[in-house]
Amino acid sequence: MDNLTHSLIGAALGQAGLKRKTGLAMPALIIGANLPDIDAGCVIYGIESLSMRRGLTHGPIAMVVLPLVLAGALWWFDRWQAQRGKRPERRLPVRFGWLLALCFIGCLTHPLFDWFNNYGIRLLEPFSSEWFYGDTLFIIDPWIIAMLGAGIWLSLRRERAAKAGWTRPARTALVGLGAYAAMNFVISWGAEIVASGDAPYADVNVTNPVPLVFWRRDVLWRTKDGWFGTMHCSLRQCRRYLLGNAKTNMDDPRIAEWAKADPAARAFLFWSRMPVAELHPDRIVLRDQRYMDPRIGDRFTVTLRPPAQGTPK
Repeated sequence: MDNLTHSLIGAALGQAGLKRKTGLAMPALIIGANLPDIDAGCVIYGIESLSMRRGLTHGPIAMVVLPLVLAGALWWFDRWQAQRGKRPERRLPVRFGWLLALCFIGCLTHPLFDWFNNYGIRLLEPFSSEWFYGDTLFIIDPWIIAMLGAGIWLSLRRERAAKAGWTRPARTALVGLGAYAAMNFVISWGAEIVASGDAPYADVNVTNPVPLVFWRRDVLWRTKDGWFGTMHCSLRQCRRYLLGNAKTNMDDPRIAEWAKADPAARAFLFWSRMPVAELHPDRIVLRDQRYMDPRIGDRFTVTLRPPAQGTPK
């Protein structure tokens, strides 16, 4: 998910009552919920970063190391402020056991909610480079942002007014988030069943949640013999695009040969879940079926050329 959503999840957990467990609880939860995205710095490598994101920093070793580092840093910060006489008087005493536990909770929410979308996450890195996909939530879901934002705001408002039950709005928002995710999982599952049972009986189906209209899915499908297309599904019916000449062309032998000398292409093919090739006499344009919307542009595109003619853009 986007980092705003990750932050709101951490903040909602704090407002649900966890922030009263120890000093610096809210930073532990909010920073922890974003910490696995420290791999975002690899975007300086361009298209090659596709093979680096959502891997090592989202895997099991990172889920042990990152909370420990964060808890240690926050513990040191609290002591450093105290030594300088700048520690806020209203801050609760820092209890390291609870601080560490909250860092773990915050960090663990990150791969869970990254798994929910179709970008993918390598949950077992470095032990396995397999990608996992939830195909359940759009990467930026305004309904989740509104739900969590409202719960946090109402909780803070009640807390500042010293009203009883100030944690209730945040807890309600978290329960609503769980119900919303479960409902969307069922919608995606149902759309995939419909697509799998309809001619031409696709070998691969990916359910793309549609922004805002969460009850709709764009089911991306492809067959073993290389045809691909999209089925638009709502709660009542599905409508398939005509096949036309939609071939993946991934059986072209030039792709594997030219990619040997092209690190960007190798990274793309490692990351791509649904690769598609546009064939030209002097080049091959690689795309991913999940991100072929014209509004995305060439962000997820690699142009392969014969090795003697230079590297792709």
